[in-house]
Amino acid sequence: MILLLQYMIIFASVLSLVALGGCFSEHSGVINLGLEGIMVVGAMGGAMIMNLVPATLPAPLMILIVCAASIIFGMLYSCLLGLACINLNADQTLIGTAMNMLSTAVAVIVVRSYNTSRNSSDVSSILKYVDAKKKFLIRFGSFEFNWFMIIALAAVIISYIVLYKTKFGLRLRACGENPQAADSVGINVYRMRWAGVTISGLLGGLGGITYIMAGVSEWKFENGVAGFGFLSLAVMIFGQWKPHRIGLAALLFGFFRSLSNVYSGIPFLKAMNIPSAVYNMMPYIISLIVLAFTSSNSAAPKAEGIPYDKGTR
Repeated sequence: MILLLQYMIIFASVLSLVALGGCFSEHSGVINLGLEGIMVVGAMGGAMIMNLVPATLPAPLMILIVCAASIIFGMLYSCLLGLACINLNADQTLIGTAMNMLSTAVAVIVVRSYNTSRNSSDVSSILKYVDAKKKFLIRFGSFEFNWFMIIALAAVIISYIVLYKTKFGLRLRACGENPQAADSVGINVYRMRWAGVTISGLLGGLGGITYIMAGVSEWKFENGVAGFGFLSLAVMIFGQWKPHRIGLAALLFGFFRSLSNVYSGIPFLKAMNIPSAVYNMMPYIISLIVLAFTSSNSAAPKAEGIPYDKGTR
């Protein structure tokens, strides 16, 4: 049961970080379907830094450097969405989908080039960081604590404060509800939407590095992030675009995702003799069921997905 709790919390950390990123973007009025791609690029940036820096670095410094790299890579990649959808009024759904497809190809090419430049015998898309990964872990008996768990909890709390207790959050939400009205009182809608998109890149990049730290010492980037970006969108919708609800929804989805890792160690689940593929599919099946029953009560920002035209009233 301890292993189940451990996996549930780490997977919930991934889902909550990425879902919060989508929450900021959509509250500004921009649908970010490219969260999967942002996760891949953020994970690539963090993993490359872990692979490069000496494993002898103090743990706090290692955590800071890796998180900063993932944030920078995620934010830079999210700028593609901002440029295309905010400045050029492109279709937000198509751009997000294209970003997801592009990210895996970019990550594979960059990592293979990186391995080749270092005269590595492995010129595949694998980065290894097993020694550096230990800096992020603390053991309490049989429970393996990961510092990203604290980062995710802090992100939920800070996101709630920013969105509902600050002038910035009020302005951001106004741009997602009625951008024309926001513009009429002096709010720069384009700037606020850029802020929402870059924050989603920040959190999505962090979610990416958190994902590859969940249980692997090396990651083959051509495998992507197993649909966690889309699961995060389901978490965001189920959480009704509210940070505290997103945190709770992430725990629910994290529980079902963790079953595929630990079911063989739980006697009554093992006795049921259910194929492992069923447990692997469970979080995606749950997401379909949840969305089917909650979509009708959606509290999505009214202007999300609609390009802003300053001349329209």
